[in-house]
Amino acid sequence: MYILQVLQHEKYLTQAKNQQRYEITEMGQRGRIYVHDSPVDQKAYYPLAFDQKKFAVWVVPKQVKDKAETAKLLSQLLSMPENEIFEKINNDKLYIPPIKHSLSLDESRVVKEKKLSGVLIVPEYSRYYPEGTLASQVLGYVNAEGNGNYGFEGKYNAEMKGKEGRVKGEKDTLGRVISLLEQEDPEDGASYVLTIDRSVQYFVEKKLKEALDLYKAASGSVIIMDVKTGGIVAMASLPTYDPNNFREQANLDPGLFINPAISNPFEPGSIFKPLVMSAAIDQGLVTPETKGNFAATVVVDGYTINTAERKAFGEEDMTQVLQNSDNVAMVWLSEKLGKDTMYKYVKSYNILEKTGVDLDGETTGWTDALKLWRDSKRATVSFGQGITATPLQMVAAYAAIANDGVYIKPHVVDKIVFPDGTEKQIEKVEEQRVISEDAAKKMQEMLYQVVEKGHSWRAKVPGYKIGAKTGTAQISTNGVYEESEDGLGIYIHTLAGFAPTNDPQFAMIVKLDRPKSARYAESTAAPLFGELSSFLLNYHYRIAPTEVIPK
Repeated sequence: MYILQVLQHEKYLTQAKNQQRYEITEMGQRGRIYVHDSPVDQKAYYPLAFDQKKFAVWVVPKQVKDKAETAKLLSQLLSMPENEIFEKINNDKLYIPPIKHSLSLDESRVVKEKKLSGVLIVPEYSRYYPEGTLASQVLGYVNAEGNGNYGFEGKYNAEMKGKEGRVKGEKDTLGRVISLLEQEDPEDGASYVLTIDRSVQYFVEKKLKEALDLYKAASGSVIIMDVKTGGIVAMASLPTYDPNNFREQANLDPGLFINPAISNPFEPGSIFKPLVMSAAIDQGLVTPETKGNFAATVVVDGYTINTAERKAFGEEDMTQVLQNSDNVAMVWLSEKLGKDTMYKYVKSYNILEKTGVDLDGETTGWTDALKLWRDSKRATVSFGQGITATPLQMVAAYAAIANDGVYIKPHVVDKIVFPDGTEKQIEKVEEQRVISEDAAKKMQEMLYQVVEKGHSWRAKVPGYKIGAKTGTAQISTNGVYEESEDGLGIYIHTLAGFAPTNDPQFAMIVKLDRPKSARYAESTAAPLFGELSSFLLNYHYRIAPTEVIPK
């Protein structure tokens, strides 16, 4: 009695408490992610991510009587390797991580009916994405531990995850509850309505897939940004993955979890020229009508810079410089600006800073620090080489021109819905003025003329004024531009712009990586831009035509 009551008192007291008391943990439900589902009804939503009640198989090794037989039966029931299960349960531990997650109700019943000692069926919530791959790189995924990874799930994991609840009490020798000692209710996480439109996102992904197949491109991205609000209407990149099967994708290519539209900077090439042109106009150094006479080449710091078509365009005004995408003329323009002023506008367009979009994994563009700029750097930056930007940074820059010169912060959250039913609307955030309203209006008209008479003509939409600029940029690997043997070159084809130029509603960038069936973006990115613009203007924004439609 002395040994039991005195020397081993704490041991048996602890055992008694463990037998008499119980604790139940209940997880709060993760918030849902909605997108807009109607261009006319702003309260019509569709869930792209929500929790389903599933079940996990837990094993308490110390309570398993026949570990080998249990491993064999579980292997058959769960379609798992027998040796893998046996290695996990062949010990006397009181806890090991769940053997398997996300069982359906029927699957869990089959296991439960076997009444295996030490085997428990525990309810859990499992994330479900009803549209599969749709907007997957925007959404991210939720891992087996219930934590968000990448994209929106990663960015707002803490807010959506909610808070677990606990119930503590006492039970009698028969296991019946006799008293409640402590209770803390679980709290559900916040839900979010995104600015993305489901129909637009679907249409963009469909047409992007067709373009990749048609032009034999390795990958591609499209971003559509609402100029009036800064909301992202669609953001798509291919190839992509199904977040319902993230484990499988992790084994195949975890690189697809990254969203290229916000994470992969590239040398933008000629779509950068309007930014430099806008700076020169804003500074009063040129007007759209300013003319110059330009040769086929120019030498800067001993380097020869050519026009893309290896020919002289002669006398051009500034609109024609953009129409012809004249590198030599852009070098002349950069000389007028000077490196200090050019760098100031590059920073003002947020090319060297993150946009701050509410998604996980955003990176930023890069160029040498101003003190390292030589004349050759200033010259190449003028036509979009020697500097990088993400697709999101470029579409936000074009949105600033469309927004009469004021930079508008891109975002994907439209509304937050809290567990108690209250809501918070996310408002438009206008940041710095980049260029004057007058300079922006001139750029809007110039980019319209680029589509009407320049290399971007395949982006036209009958009845509407489209403003855009193509880019066919070389790809730099370890400081060396890639070359091909077929003569077509290895390029990134882009087209960035907005519409309609008389009252811009959206800005868009189309980016196709390494297309093999055409040399220039005017034959690849421009037609896709035009097709997407037509859908947006006619079916999403529902804007009546303002121009005469050719018969």
